[in-house]
Amino acid sequence: MKIQGVGRADAGGSGADGVQWLLQPRGTARLGGPKHFQHSVRHGIELSDPKYAEVLGGNAAALNEAFPDGVARFWGAITPKKANGVKGVALRECRVGDEVLFYGEKKFIARATILLKFHNPALAERVWGTTGEGAVWEHMIALGDVVEFTTDAMPLLAAIDGPDDKLWGLKLLSAQDRTRLFDLVAPPSVPGAGGLPAPRKPATASPSVLEQKALLHAFSALRTHTSPDGPSPHKPLALLWSIGRLEAGEDRLAPWDVFEREVGALLAEFGGAGSQVTPHYPFSRLRGAIWEVEGFADGLKDPGPATLRKVGAKAGFVADAARLLRKASVRAKAVRQLSSTYFEPTDLPRVLERVGLAGYLSASGHSEEMLDERADTTGGDAGPVKRRAVNGTRPDRNQEFVDQVKGWHQHVCQVCSESLEVLFGHYSEAAHIQGVGSPHHGPDRLSNMLCLCPNHHKQFDRLAIYIDPEWNVRRTRDDAFLYELRRDDRHEIDPVRVEYHRVLCGKDD
Repeated sequence: MKIQGVGRADAGGSGADGVQWLLQPRGTARLGGPKHFQHSVRHGIELSDPKYAEVLGGNAAALNEAFPDGVARFWGAITPKKANGVKGVALRECRVGDEVLFYGEKKFIARATILLKFHNPALAERVWGTTGEGAVWEHMIALGDVVEFTTDAMPLLAAIDGPDDKLWGLKLLSAQDRTRLFDLVAPPSVPGAGGLPAPRKPATASPSVLEQKALLHAFSALRTHTSPDGPSPHKPLALLWSIGRLEAGEDRLAPWDVFEREVGALLAEFGGAGSQVTPHYPFSRLRGAIWEVEGFADGLKDPGPATLRKVGAKAGFVADAARLLRKASVRAKAVRQLSSTYFEPTDLPRVLERVGLAGYLSASGHSEEMLDERADTTGGDAGPVKRRAVNGTRPDRNQEFVDQVKGWHQHVCQVCSESLEVLFGHYSEAAHIQGVGSPHHGPDRLSNMLCLCPNHHKQFDRLAIYIDPEWNVRRTRDDAFLYELRRDDRHEIDPVRVEYHRVLCGKDD
């Protein structure tokens, strides 16, 4: 699948800024137009949702770059019957940076900027299903800067088609025509007009930075109960458990009976000496900017277990918090924030293991070593050394990438610059910077790999060392400088993956 890169339209056009207008009918209710617009433009598609993530294919990296908050806005078109007809030309000639005007019921109802153009029938079918004839809206555009407004479409349509009563299909207007006819869509009486400005893709790295800060601040500022024996981590345990549910792909809201059973067990094990097992307290008392409870009135401060069971209450992260926490980078920061603020280092491995987040204790995530530790020891082949069967899956790494990164560095460790000699040559290990397995879900690419000796591979994986923004290798516990990372011009290293590793080490400030 080919994908056009992110960027703005060519400013060399004859219009003021080179931006064209793509006139896009929303479609009638019979075709599912309003429903589709609500689903994929107004609400958006969560890229981390397994339903969609598994069919992103080669489009995944560009989409995640275009939508750093993890929620994508899409529209699509069916393959036109005539490649050189009006619809076919519009589909082919529209460009990244052009502006889409959505049309419905003789009005323009929204505008957006094209961030990406790509072809993905499998994703289109997951997002919108199929038509009655089995076709899919497979020619997809990713949209940014979506703004809904309402203005009469008839003046523009009359200017380009003569007197007509509707927009019959996809149509592209040149940048020159857009400039000439601009006031017909955004006259001075329309707010923001003078008129409807051609939006630009934000230069900031992430539109959700403030949301992330607010979320992490909420995690660091929890009001926890303190008994004579010390603080009780009821709320942090409930939050970690809920993050574990999101990482596993479960619904953000948990039914009370599930919460009572599973969080209750955590409180019994980790709640602290003398602390009572009261899961209904964090269930309701976390209510606020990041947590919601369904099933009973907000005025009821501390409903008991019987009440929660009777009304079928559910609780969990609010939709915006869940959307952020489904992004691996935000989830890693959240786990680190809760872990370092409320739990002793000696307790942390057991806590994270119990809530399904043990992968955050290493850069590789749920590694082969962890799978061995969870293996079924009842079986195994007979022999002098007891064997055990391992149940689980391992990421399928591209061996060509492994060989290439080792070849580039000739088995010399990028940390210590040492080469480990063995009987028939030299030995090194290819390490992923952001683990490719759960929960990190990093890419299996050369830009996400390092060539390391076994010692520094283990230290890097277990978060004992990290790479700072100046490419120096430092010790995590005291930030002491150890080495300058060895680089090779052929080996481009993705700084985003390095930053993710720093987050796991608690060095992202």
